[in-house]
Amino acid sequence: MKLPRRHFLKAAGISLALPWLDVFSHGQGPVAQPKRRMVCICTPLGLHPPDFFPERAGRDYAASPYLEVLRDFRADTTVVSGLAHAGMSPGFAHQASASFLTGAPGAGRPGFRNSISLDQLAAVHIGGRTRFPSIALSAEGAGLSWTRTAALVPAAISPSRVFARLFLDGRPEEIQAQVDRLHDGRSILDDVRDQAKTLRSGLGAGDRERLDEYITSVRELEQRLARDETWHRTPRPRVDVPQPTDIRNAADLIGRARLLFDLTHLALQTDSTRLITIMLAGTTFVPPIQGVTLGHHDLSHHGRDPHKLDQLKIVELETMRALRDFLAKLRQTREAGATLLDRTMVFLGSNLGDGSSHSVRNLPVLLAGGGFRHGQHLQFDPQNPPPLCNLFVSMLQRLGIEADRFGTSTGTLTGLEVAG
Repeated sequence: MKLPRRHFLKAAGISLALPWLDVFSHGQGPVAQPKRRMVCICTPLGLHPPDFFPERAGRDYAASPYLEVLRDFRADTTVVSGLAHAGMSPGFAHQASASFLTGAPGAGRPGFRNSISLDQLAAVHIGGRTRFPSIALSAEGAGLSWTRTAALVPAAISPSRVFARLFLDGRPEEIQAQVDRLHDGRSILDDVRDQAKTLRSGLGAGDRERLDEYITSVRELEQRLARDETWHRTPRPRVDVPQPTDIRNAADLIGRARLLFDLTHLALQTDSTRLITIMLAGTTFVPPIQGVTLGHHDLSHHGRDPHKLDQLKIVELETMRALRDFLAKLRQTREAGATLLDRTMVFLGSNLGDGSSHSVRNLPVLLAGGGFRHGQHLQFDPQNPPPLCNLFVSMLQRLGIEADRFGTSTGTLTGLEVAG
């Protein structure tokens, strides 16, 4: 049977645009294992290496200026030096943010095609357990999350709107309208599925296999639609905090970061989602911080100018203080005999190892919480770096996902162990 290629791609394209939704095969009863969560944060202009990395490896390291801010969380954090993503180029260092959570080589180069991000792969497996499989947040517009089909997941930049989605119920007529749209979606899928079955009989073995995958994806989307309908009829959790007011000043990178961190804490505390990505701001504007008179981007490209380095340190210390306060909220929140920090991996890093030189080696990496045996500096050779994706494999496994590879990984991250 000869099929018009254009006709088949039109049918298949629908399935290819969908995520894998086998998450809904997870049991409907209570989950026996503790809830595991992950927050991934990118500082797109990097962190000044001498102020971030300790000089000594191991557990008796002397804290760097930035880690000194987190001294109360030393037992809850691991700092890692020497890691990199394979195949990245200093000429496209800023564009490498696209690969921050995917590890796909060659970001920024002509013909580059991204792959699925860490959070979205995790959402395939555990996203069906919460109202929102994952949430992508950004303080500047671009996000960190990519689908399996290399589509960028739109990142939310308005904390007030995200708060409304998380905690404010719509009017009954709005809820019914959404349910009606879901029903319409199911009827459309029925038509597409019937068309696919009609095509199957005249295809070769390879095409039948691909078509079966397509039909499976349709079936999984139907399950997703049914699940969405259930959530639309389920009242949202109530929180005893006011809806936040968005910060309009694009230069206020710290204020925006704090709003996103507060929103993330509420989302995790209410189990609205277990997977969140946050792109912090890398603004060219002068941030409203005392002692800072130059734009953040200009400071990060300091050229070793002492005046700029002093101001960059002020900005980055404020970023670390915002992170510290976020970790404190997670640690203060109790859940089933543990803290929310015990149950949540917080990964902070960057696509830049050094903003001034556009280095993509020796990326700043901090991992907090999540039940690992922390309190150490894991130091690797930046000239022969393990893939950052090795850390991602360790994180996926900590979420309870059976994964032995991700991106360019060669295994798990050596030296990172689960506590107890």
